[in-house]
Amino acid sequence: MDAKTGLLGGDGKISLNWREKVLGKIVKIQHRYDHLFGSKKISNALWRKLLYTWVFCATMFSLWIFLYMSSQAIEKRKETLASMCDERAQMLQDQFNVSMNHVQAMSILISTFHHGKSPSAIDQTTFAEYTKRTAFERPLTSGVAYAVRVLHSERAEFEKQQGWPIHRMDTLEQNLVHKDDFDPEVLEPSPIQEEYAPVIFAQDTVSHVVSIDLLSGKEDRENVLRARASGKGVLTAPFRLIKTNRLGVILTFAVYKTDLPSNATPDERIQATAGYIGGIFHIQSLVEKLLQQLASKQNIVLNVLDTTNQSHPISMYGSDEADDALEYVSTLNFGDPFRKHEMRCRFKQKPPWPWLAITTSYGFLVIAMLTGHIFYATVNRIAKVEDDYQKMMELKKQAEAADIAKSQFLATVSHEIRTPMNGVLGMLHMLMHTDLDVTQQDYVRTAQASGKALVSLINEVLDQAKIESGKLELEAVQFDLRAILDDVLSLFSGKSQEKGVELAVFISDQVPEKLIGDPGRFRQIITNLMGNSIKFTEKGHIFVTVHLAQEVMDSLDVETESSSKNNLSGFQVAERRVSWAKFKTFSQHERVCSYPSSTYDLINLIVSVEDTGVGIPFEAQCRVFTPFMQVGPSISRTHGGTGIGLSISKCLVELMNGEVGFVSIPNVGSTFTFTAVFNNGHSNLNEYTCQQMNNQSNSANSEFEGMSALVVDPRSVRAKVSKYHVQRLGIQVEIVSDLNQVLSSLKSRKPRIDMVLIEEEVWNNDSDLSILFVDQLRHIDQKVTPRLFLLAKSISSTRSDNVTCDTHSPAVIMKPLRASMVAACLQRTMGNMGNKGNYRNGEVSRLSLQHLLLGRKILIVDDNKVNLKVAAGALKRYGAELVCVESGKEAISLLTPPHSFYACFMDIQMPGMDGFEATKTIRDVEKSVNRKIQLGEVSAEAHGNVLNWHVPILAMTADVIHATQEECMKCGMDGYVSKPFEAEQLYREVSRFSYSAESRKL
Repeated sequence: MDAKTGLLGGDGKISLNWREKVLGKIVKIQHRYDHLFGSKKISNALWRKLLYTWVFCATMFSLWIFLYMSSQAIEKRKETLASMCDERAQMLQDQFNVSMNHVQAMSILISTFHHGKSPSAIDQTTFAEYTKRTAFERPLTSGVAYAVRVLHSERAEFEKQQGWPIHRMDTLEQNLVHKDDFDPEVLEPSPIQEEYAPVIFAQDTVSHVVSIDLLSGKEDRENVLRARASGKGVLTAPFRLIKTNRLGVILTFAVYKTDLPSNATPDERIQATAGYIGGIFHIQSLVEKLLQQLASKQNIVLNVLDTTNQSHPISMYGSDEADDALEYVSTLNFGDPFRKHEMRCRFKQKPPWPWLAITTSYGFLVIAMLTGHIFYATVNRIAKVEDDYQKMMELKKQAEAADIAKSQFLATVSHEIRTPMNGVLGMLHMLMHTDLDVTQQDYVRTAQASGKALVSLINEVLDQAKIESGKLELEAVQFDLRAILDDVLSLFSGKSQEKGVELAVFISDQVPEKLIGDPGRFRQIITNLMGNSIKFTEKGHIFVTVHLAQEVMDSLDVETESSSKNNLSGFQVAERRVSWAKFKTFSQHERVCSYPSSTYDLINLIVSVEDTGVGIPFEAQCRVFTPFMQVGPSISRTHGGTGIGLSISKCLVELMNGEVGFVSIPNVGSTFTFTAVFNNGHSNLNEYTCQQMNNQSNSANSEFEGMSALVVDPRSVRAKVSKYHVQRLGIQVEIVSDLNQVLSSLKSRKPRIDMVLIEEEVWNNDSDLSILFVDQLRHIDQKVTPRLFLLAKSISSTRSDNVTCDTHSPAVIMKPLRASMVAACLQRTMGNMGNKGNYRNGEVSRLSLQHLLLGRKILIVDDNKVNLKVAAGALKRYGAELVCVESGKEAISLLTPPHSFYACFMDIQMPGMDGFEATKTIRDVEKSVNRKIQLGEVSAEAHGNVLNWHVPILAMTADVIHATQEECMKCGMDGYVSKPFEAEQLYREVSRFSYSAESRKL
């Protein structure tokens, strides 16, 4: 806690407590996790137990689902059975009640019309007819009969009156007779008893019971006695019916002579009894009739039982053919409280398999198992990912170590190669400024070119390494785009002149003069593209154009100006607009607002490099931007190169938020196009607008301001390029297509023409016309005859017989055109201009070089004596006074104030004390002296009248790693010069501190 507070300082104490609490919680959670799951074995065992627990619980739950749903299905089956059984029981009971009520009504009918009338209004025929017609009202009865009460004293008279004797029933009960064998005549007479109950009226269906004494049968006797004593309907126990031998019951009601009160006693009822009416019920047939009324009669099996005696129930209907053990019992109430009946129901078939329960439980079990499998796979996957992560982290560490080793190796190799190369190139450069013959100069130039090619290769390999490691960063400084392209043209001008290839650059007037970005990387892209074009182009042209992206979107002229009929050289070219066809910048969704409002802050440039070279075979175009890939094995042998220039360029374009594309046709040429986004280098919009309106001139004080010129060229694109470069000097330019138009223009114009620039093609096509033109030019009525200039693209073309030393003969301006080169040629030819002015490319007359650093004392610190000689020789050309030392300690002693050194070039890697440590020590000494001067402890006069000591120290090293540059700035250095260096590079770095060196003095 204290250590962290000390590191954070006072400003961090407010948030420290909160941060410590959060970190403490995280540490505790992590500790608990590590405690529980830290061991891999414990973690795997725990996950395995969880998996087994899950499988067991899922299986138990699936079994519970099956049992629960099965029980639900059984309950539903029970409910269905109960509903069906209750429905049938209710129907049977309702219809029995209807029949019972009708039988009771008939008892009243007989009491009224038989016993209440004298003579009786009812006889057997009437009774039989009536019961037949009213049978539908008794749906469950198979017959109705009436037995009259006859006392023993009345038996003889009754038998005489009826004409048949009273027969006994118990004989029939004991000896059942088939209905076909039944004969009432053979029945035995009823035995002597106190009273009799012979049947006198019977429905036709049971007419065989007439004359039978009901009191002589056991079941009927009990039934009759209970009926007359209770006054209600009573039922017999099930028994075999006479004649039919089928199981049935008899419902009996007593018929009374007079109306009895509801509370009559049994004795009163017995005394008032006149007879008995009974309804015969054939149970089996009646139940079957009932079931026929139901559509689902086949689904269940019915059993109707008399359960008066619970231990020995009597089956009245049904069988045991059902296979289902499930049974439901419905109670039947037939109106006789003494007799108990019930209906037992069962399904005919066994219950079906509970498929819903099976499928549901099985489905859940499958889902649970799948979930467990997913869980298991996830755990294994997590474990594998953790293992892979650990391996990846180990590989990452190894890769980082390898990357550091590679970077260190590249830096070391680069340093070790650059250091001797600095000596080689430096000495060759110094050798070039000595007296050499032509052959010797050629040897030196060849050696210089080879050395520079090696340095270029080293730079490309380092850039590729930076790109692969993601450490390539762009600067953001102000630069002049036109000056950079002039420098690149100068770089390739020699080769283009030797080959006779037209090399030109055109920059739109809409492009600002000043941009903010990385000029070095932009120069590298252009150099790579133009270098490839120069390498593979033997005839025709190489044309570089720069426009605003908005111009290309708004102007068809920009897109079609390089057609095969109207281009720089007249050769067929690859269509330029195809190279940017896939750019997002030009898609409908990515279009920006109209120029210039949207482009003041951000400038989106589109740059095209068009050539008429050999082109790229179609099969090789897919690998153009692949590092270290050549179109073919013969390419590297014929033209050289590593194959990484385009790859690096593509990466740099992407870092500039741009896109790159190309179109190439074999034996026609290639066009590479890229976009890049920069910031506007102008301070405000007014300055930007003024530059757009008048960016043709180099400056307001240009020495060529106000002059006018004619450009003679039949090709509009080429003429446009010449006009662009001449106008940059402030010269007004007009374009004509031939020499005759020049004469016409000279004669008709009042403002004088100062110069005529003639394209080489026009001049050489007709030598007679050219001579005639020169002759007529001498007779032009002007105070000063216009000077003639021939625009030539190759060295051989300048050796023409037409070019003489006559004042009217054309002077040669070699292409590629650059503003500085054109200005120098105009100065040389138009002698009145003198040799003044300082142009964009920083070209300085050799005669004035020795005065640039005259009187400036510069210290060079390097442990390598060759590098000391190279640096000293380079700076001596500028007139500097040099002091060379080989160690950092010597530099500290020499740069301790007061001293007279203007600047110091210090090597970084030196034995003993390196450049970083030496610079830090020097800065510490300077700060100490400056503080003492400010506090008045020492006088400024004693320290050279300097109030603020700060000598510019410039790093001088072969290490070009970006981290080294940062370290240079961090330790107090003011600049950075990479080896191998050139004299102009050293001077340019020193000249940046001319003002600050003077301002230190009083």
